[in-house]
This record gives sequence, structure tokens and C-alpha cells, in this order.
Amino acid sequence: MTATATHSKNAETRVNTPVYLDYQATTPLDSRVLDAMMPYLTTRFGNPHSESHRFGWEAHAGVDVAREQVAALIGATPEEIIFTSGATESNNTAIKGVARALRSKRRHLVTVVTEHKCVLESFRAMEREGAEVTYLPVGADGLVDLERLAAAVRDDTALVSVMLVNNEIGVIQPVAKIAAIAHAKGAKVHTDAAQAVGKIPVDVGALDVDLMSLSGHKIYGPKGVGALYVRRRPRVPLVPLMDGGGQERGLRSGTLAPALCAGMGKACAVAGAVLAEERSRIEGLSRAFLTTLRRNLNGVILNGSDEARYWGNLNLSFEGVDGDRLIASLRALAVSSGAACASGSGEPSYVLRAIGVDDRLAKASIRIGFGRTTTAEEAEFAANAITDAVRALL
Repeated sequence: MTATATHSKNAETRVNTPVYLDYQATTPLDSRVLDAMMPYLTTRFGNPHSESHRFGWEAHAGVDVAREQVAALIGATPEEIIFTSGATESNNTAIKGVARALRSKRRHLVTVVTEHKCVLESFRAMEREGAEVTYLPVGADGLVDLERLAAAVRDDTALVSVMLVNNEIGVIQPVAKIAAIAHAKGAKVHTDAAQAVGKIPVDVGALDVDLMSLSGHKIYGPKGVGALYVRRRPRVPLVPLMDGGGQERGLRSGTLAPALCAGMGKACAVAGAVLAEERSRIEGLSRAFLTTLRRNLNGVILNGSDEARYWGNLNLSFEGVDGDRLIASLRALAVSSGAACASGSGEPSYVLRAIGVDDRLAKASIRIGFGRTTTAEEAEFAANAITDAVRALL
């Protein structure tokens, strides 16, 4: 169906609705990615770990190409890329793997209160196994205080884990500076980069991280596949989550899905080719959208830093508006009130609480995500639809 943007200054702008603006939850599969996957769903169906015939060799070769493509996007070597089922598995493997490998000498861990739920739950699991965890607060801008971080990291700290781009508010943490502080004490560094890779330039060497988590479906690839970068030199001690056949350098047993690996690899290759252009285009759309909203409405609050952010993710609060009614009235838009993994909880976002947003405003907040397929017409339509909805609720 279609809808008309009611405030367009030009001729009527028509867009297909609902307009998808939830790119932090997931992204549509790029047609080039689907093309790369299809052979491994049909004729090249072999087990990539079968070494005695052509079917296995073809599947294995496809995985090798994918591994090279993922590595190239983040400045790693192919040998440092471990395929997983997604960023949740990658985060669990990195956090639990390092904590268990080093706990005889280092039982202290450090993370941030605004991390993704799977990161926080992994640290809580390590607490139940006897680890001591420091959960660092953030400022009103959503960023970690580096002096506070430096005071928290100890001689017995095994791991510091800080997300590169926050999934709810889009702020970019100073991971390279965090890594320098952690490494000075001998700690390993992990970053959840699922919301950063393919959207902003990411280089594991420049960031100086030991482990990095990636997700296929956040970069126009398939769901059900992710990757974990594991630095080889100096080697990162890691206890695997699963026992089995010893695939993926012994760190992730189980038969790989060549189609999913090929899809993630192609998604990374495409992302690298269009990153600079798309980042600029999306920032332009986002800034124009926010300018229109603030021109039309009073009390529009952008949550998180104005400067250290990925502009494809806007978390906005609206003074005097009931959040549930706002979401309900935006039927022509696919937006969210926060992280997809926490939707339906009924509780205000713990990320917004952490940056000092009170519960009333937190419940009047929505997350707007712009992506590769978002058009200027859709952004304009969304700004006008939100304007109409907020005005009707005031």
C-alpha cells in the first residue's frame, strides 16, 4: 500500500508503507548476497569438512573465500576469522572463553552497563563461576569515562569488553584508547562491533583489539551467521564453548553452513565497496530528518552524544508524549522503542536509564534506523508522520 507525506513542500511524495526504519534490529538481504549464497544451497551442497571429493572441496573453497572477505573488511587475516551462528555466540565465546582460560591468574573482568544484553548476561554467568566483574557507568552522552576505566582495570584483570557502536543510541566508544589502557595492565580487549562493521571504518589493528564480534544480518547478509575475530599474535587464550570435531581452529566445533558463510562474506565485500558513500548519504538523510523534526516540534531530544555517533541510529525522546501511544500511532513506520532482544519487556530501556533519562522520557522514546535502502522521500515521510503523531498526542 502507499501513503502520502502530508507536509511535503513539493508535489505529493508517495512512498510504500510501512517504511522500514529498524535497521539496528536487522537489515534486508542484499540481492548480491543472495546470488552468492545460491550455489551452496543447490549444486555445491557438500560438507566443507569432507576432504576426499569435489563436493567437499567446492564447499570448503567457498568458505575460504568468505573468510577472506570478512577479514578484508576489518583489516584482519583470514586465519583470525572464526565463523559462528551470530554476534551473540561470538560475544559468549569471547567473554567466557577468555575468562575461563585466564581465571587461574586473572579473575577480574570489566565491561560497561550499556552493553548488549548477551554481553551483560555473559559477564553475569562468569560471576556465577567466581569471577569479579566491574560494570562501568557512562555519562549523559553515553560514553565511558577513560579515567574511571583506567582506575577500574587492575593487574588481575583478564578482559575488558566495550561495544564499538551502541545498538540502542548509536554512540561510538573510544575503543582504541580503551585498548591502550587495558593492554597496559596486561588485559585482553574485546569489542562487540555488530553495529559498527560495514557502517563506519573498522580496523582491528588501529583499534588494537584482541577479539571482535560481527553479525551477518546487520550488514545485509543472512541471519544465523556471524564471526569472531581472534588475534593470532600475540595469541589470545580461549576456551571453546562447545566440544566436537575441532573445526574453526578448535574454537568452534560443528559443521559450517557454506551458504551462510558465503552470504556473510559477500555482505562484507559489498559493505566495504560502498561504505564511504553510504555513510555520507545516511548521515545526510539522518541530519535532514532530525532538522525537520526539530523545526516542526519542540522538546525533541537526541539521546547520546551529538558528535561521537553513527548517524544511521537516532534514539529520540519526545517531551509530554506517551511512548506506547506514539508507537501505536506510527503504523506507517517500522520503528522500535529500543533493542529487538528486549522488546515486549514493558520496562524502560536500561541504556536510556544509564545515561540519565528518566522513566517517563525513556518510555516516550523511539529508535529510528536509516540504511542502504532508505530514500530521501522515506525519510521526509517519516519526519512528517512522526510530527503528526506527536502533535495529536500532545
